[in-house]
Amino acid sequence: MTIILQPYWSNGVQKLKVAGPPGLVPPAFNESLHVERALDQFRSKDQPLEKYIFLSRLKNDDPDLFYKLCLENMSEITPIIYTPTVGDACIQFSHIYRRPEGLWISIMDKGNIKNVIKNWPRIDDARISVVTDGSRILGLGDLGVNGMGISIGKLSLYVAGAGIRPLSTIPICVDVGTNNQAFLDDPFYLGLRQKRISEPEMDEFMDEFMHEMTQAFPKMMIQFEDFSTDKAFRYLDRYRHKYPVFNDDIQGTGAVVLSGFMNAAKLSSAASGESLDSHRILFFGAGSAGVGVAMQLQSFFTLQGLSVEQARRRIWLIDSQGLVYESRGRLAEHKKYFARNDYSGPPMTNILDIIDYVKPTALLGLSTISGAFTPEVIQLMAAINPKPIIFPLSNPVRLSECSFDDAVTNSNGTVLFASGSPFPAQRHSGRVLHPGQGNNMYIFPGLGLGAILARATQVTDSMVEASSLGLADSLTDDERAEDLLYPRVERIREISAHIAVQVIRATQKAGVARSPDLVSMADPALLAFVKRKMWNPSL
Repeated sequence: MTIILQPYWSNGVQKLKVAGPPGLVPPAFNESLHVERALDQFRSKDQPLEKYIFLSRLKNDDPDLFYKLCLENMSEITPIIYTPTVGDACIQFSHIYRRPEGLWISIMDKGNIKNVIKNWPRIDDARISVVTDGSRILGLGDLGVNGMGISIGKLSLYVAGAGIRPLSTIPICVDVGTNNQAFLDDPFYLGLRQKRISEPEMDEFMDEFMHEMTQAFPKMMIQFEDFSTDKAFRYLDRYRHKYPVFNDDIQGTGAVVLSGFMNAAKLSSAASGESLDSHRILFFGAGSAGVGVAMQLQSFFTLQGLSVEQARRRIWLIDSQGLVYESRGRLAEHKKYFARNDYSGPPMTNILDIIDYVKPTALLGLSTISGAFTPEVIQLMAAINPKPIIFPLSNPVRLSECSFDDAVTNSNGTVLFASGSPFPAQRHSGRVLHPGQGNNMYIFPGLGLGAILARATQVTDSMVEASSLGLADSLTDDERAEDLLYPRVERIREISAHIAVQVIRATQKAGVARSPDLVSMADPALLAFVKRKMWNPSL
């Protein structure tokens, strides 16, 4: 039986009444009040993981109510369904598992992936998938199939942040084993009890997987998430020109950091009087995320008129052995591009010595080394720059290179700060200072929406750059007046619509769009079209 709630007016107030069979809904049930009830239940949970479990159950039982809560309480709920709580949820995933959600494809399915994919019940609806192998989850390492929590969380943000229809999303975990012995010994672990397969076997598996995915879902965009560094770069390079594929760790992180850096650089240059093209960026951490961000930040300098080679020379890397330079010895392939050839002295391993040598205007952390930006590091950055740019971007909070409080205190309030995880505002010298959060959720929902609506055949560098520029340009006058580096997350739908328009235009310029009817639309009409396509909960 279907129960219908019809609105009616009583004493000037709109209420709801049951129009279906009596007795199946409490007499005084009110749908809008029910949203408040769910929020009250959510807030009654003491621990973040308990809140995560509550929201997971709510999403399965009543998706409309879940997304209504998300949209009306974005800043409160996002840290639960995404970073930082999702990291703890992944660690505990096999223990808090309740019911199937998503698609599981294992190495045992090799040669039969086509038939496994066919079991997905909503093949015709599918438009976007987040795929992980769980090999490098949020700086927590190899979590195996427990990484499915990441795919689920990211797709929840695609829905909440950009209005992509819930039924069009597919979380996927590919199970190719795990090298985490603790999980192999855990009786509750949901994955295969074997070590990870070899690289050649993994490549064969992924080739079959990607082919069958695009055969079954011809309108699908695929986002790779939390693959280990070597695989992240290899599979992005292997598939990006063949399928509509996007790696959030490499491209999404780079785009969101580029956006925040653009706004920070303007404030820093205004304080120092130096030109925008004179900035010097030092990366602490040279994994897939660090190098991916560095590649993206070259765009900042080329937009200022520098050549690609000149832009490359404005960036330095620090890895576990110190400053990355060519004559140091053998380097991982992904580090070679930014290896310096203008230094050939003894290994420089101390971050303070490296800062003194480089004299960076910006220090970015993607190392997952908690506290790496010590008071002395922050003080030295502040001594070099009137407004130092310090971005400790590692997730979750406990792995951040420094806290906002540390940065404010040790820079005497001059820092331009953005982190990967949320930090509270700080009061300094009579002012309330707000930290930026370089959260990828500012980028990937709008980028995905634009790619889907344009029916993009590839996700090009120009599309990623367009998403970054769209985000940087989305600050309101009030947000700029507060020196914010990122807009308030409560405006995420508005931001995502703006980004989607820029991405659609980029697909058209790159010749990868399959929706020719959008070409003739003026930008205001295209924006209106994008907003009409956004799904909203029916509450």
